Amino acid sequence: MSPFFRTAARLGAVLCAAAATALWPQAAAAQSLIRDTEIEGIIHEWSAPVFVAMGLEPDEVTILLVNDQSLNAFATRGRIMGLNTGLILRTRSPNELLGVIAHEGGHIKNRHTLRDGAQNAGMQPFLMTMALGALAAIAGAPDAAAVLMANSQYFGTLSALRYMQGQEGEADITAARALEAAGISGRGLMAFFENFRSQEVFSEARRFPYFRSHPLSSQRIEQLRPYVTQASSYNVPDDPIQVAQHALVLAKIHAFMEPPAQTLRKYPASDVSYPARYARAIAWYKSGETDRALAAVEELLAEQPENPFLWELKGQILFEEGRAQDAVAAHSRAVELLPDAPLLHINLAHALLESGQSDQLDEAIDHLKRATVLESDNTLPWRLLGQAYARQGKEGEARLASAEYYFAMGQQQQATQFALRARDMLEPSTVEWRRAMDIVLASGATMDDIRILDENTRRRTPGVIPPAGR
Repeated sequence: MSPFFRTAARLGAVLCAAAATALWPQAAAAQSLIRDTEIEGIIHEWSAPVFVAMGLEPDEVTILLVNDQSLNAFATRGRIMGLNTGLILRTRSPNELLGVIAHEGGHIKNRHTLRDGAQNAGMQPFLMTMALGALAAIAGAPDAAAVLMANSQYFGTLSALRYMQGQEGEADITAARALEAAGISGRGLMAFFENFRSQEVFSEARRFPYFRSHPLSSQRIEQLRPYVTQASSYNVPDDPIQVAQHALVLAKIHAFMEPPAQTLRKYPASDVSYPARYARAIAWYKSGETDRALAAVEELLAEQPENPFLWELKGQILFEEGRAQDAVAAHSRAVELLPDAPLLHINLAHALLESGQSDQLDEAIDHLKRATVLESDNTLPWRLLGQAYARQGKEGEARLASAEYYFAMGQQQQATQFALRARDMLEPSTVEWRRAMDIVLASGATMDDIRILDENTRRRTPGVIPPAGR
């Protein structure tokens, strides 16, 4: 996979909710989160009216793209939603994908903590049945006690399943109402469920993960149907722009996640649509046919010269080819066209760093700082900032950047160690010095750690007794 289609290097808290691994060296896990500014922008643009209709603030909902070919999605604490690439690829229209997003938004709106709630719902009858079994044994009825205790897990499972089905139905209705309020048809929500209606008869082993965590039943579909079919927006067709965007999303996922030969079969030369040509350019890039890939991108740019994502792709192809300085111009144009996209600033900064030009270090640092402001929980710019400052000989700033990196990753011990070293190298009471102290305190350093550090600072700066921090 190309770093252009970036694995998420962010969201330390999310790593606990949805285990992630990165192309950039980070903690390995079973699944990975992927980043793509274009796809993320499309999904957020579609979702915003639905979230507003639900009473949610769109900017407060984090939507993660999970690199997993299984059909699944989830909503969890912190207004976090995850969409597997496998689910996205199985949607047949933008309305179907938006229906799933609306459903998961319904869980967030209704504050469903599915896993904990299901466990709690199942635990109560489990414990009650176990208690009855124990009482039966005490009362001298060991056979009855054995039956009750043996069935305690069964009763708990039934209760949890009923609880989950109740939550699913509630999320369905919330989604349908929000879609209607936003003037969007709920047809896709129904169509998605009906397409997988047979899942309810499969065993757990054969059922898609989505329908193991989102129990589907004919009764649930029939309860949802009147809310969808009787809505005034039921017959509203998909927006042609969204149809084209959906095709592009699928093409990019196929092209970046599948072998080039498979992409070229799926999008043959006879297909001259924009998504197909985009996919073929990515496939040639991945297969090492750089000149062919660049020629394809140039043709697309001739048609859409103001498209930042085509400039991003061009820059990434040049960067991967070892032409970092050439990549700078393309990434600069992408940033110029879309200045509020943190990943584009990171791409440009990375190219500037790899170009080997010392006079470009300040520019790289400026872009990385901009990225940390736009997306404070992204760890990659902090890692690159550490490298940039080290090349400038600014050891204090380099260690502070490393402390920020580990702090964002949730690795408190390493964050504290680097922050302590940074604070001892930075000028006392500067913004950077105080930030290092903030990390020290937030990461749980002891007063003995701080006292030792202060003694070192006083020896380095006679007559100055720095405060313990704030």
